[in-house]
Amino acid sequence: MAIISEMQEEKRPSVPFEASLDPSNPLGFLEKAFDFIGKESDLLLKDSAEKDIATAVTAANKRLSEAEKKKAEKETVKPIEKKSTKESLPPMEPMEVEKPKKESLKPTEPMEVDKQEEEKSGPIVPNKGNGLDFEKYSWTQNLQEVTVTIPVPCGTKSRSVTCEIKKNRLKVGLKGQEPIVDGEFFNAVKPDDCFWNIEDQKVVSVLLTKQDQMQWWKCCVKGEPEIDTQKVEPESSKLSDLDPETRSSVEKMMFDQRQKQMGLPTSDEIEKQDMMKKFMSQHPEMNFSNAKFN
Repeated sequence: MAIISEMQEEKRPSVPFEASLDPSNPLGFLEKAFDFIGKESDLLLKDSAEKDIATAVTAANKRLSEAEKKKAEKETVKPIEKKSTKESLPPMEPMEVEKPKKESLKPTEPMEVDKQEEEKSGPIVPNKGNGLDFEKYSWTQNLQEVTVTIPVPCGTKSRSVTCEIKKNRLKVGLKGQEPIVDGEFFNAVKPDDCFWNIEDQKVVSVLLTKQDQMQWWKCCVKGEPEIDTQKVEPESSKLSDLDPETRSSVEKMMFDQRQKQMGLPTSDEIEKQDMMKKFMSQHPEMNFSNAKFN
């Protein structure tokens, strides 16, 4: 009975492995494969696990080299000799080419591009306050807050202003008139931490506290033109006001944005590359000459 139970344990049903390979992140696929092997077998618990894996990589490398050699041999084809056709074809008479008229040689006039269409084609560069300026109002932002500035007639008092600040909506204007700003926020705010006031009786200033203080807004009110958040320039001096964990996340996000703009690897990708370099240095017996890394 003991022998039969051991045979039953050895013949465990195979478990399918589901994972897709991203060519730009082969190490992520390897991590999933090793996690799966660790859960479904005891290979990684053996003392010879590292040696067995290195042997498997070397064998795969060898098979890849042999496959490439066979492919190169198949693609080598002898050039076909072309028979001369000079004797079979009669000589061609030269064709007369009509010279272009002087009028046709004039340079083409440059096409004018509609600036409005150009602006609609993509995000807009933000203003100095990382927002946008409109005819009737403007808005600026940092990671924690959004400030909406609305010019009003000189001498306007607070009792003449209507301002409704909700979690997902803002409505500001003068009593008896159409609202100047009326729409849904790009993201939610904290209504209890928002307020408005009149500056010098000519400007209504609305301070909005973001609910998610780790994201730049592309617009203040949905439906208006969006800014390019990759061109936002936060004030570095205000990073010191954040707690260490939030500050670290903000600095990492800013670094990754700059790296992407320059076509360079992000912090996570750099960490994975360093891990791979460390693995290669620890296994000099392995041949990585034909390996391709992104």
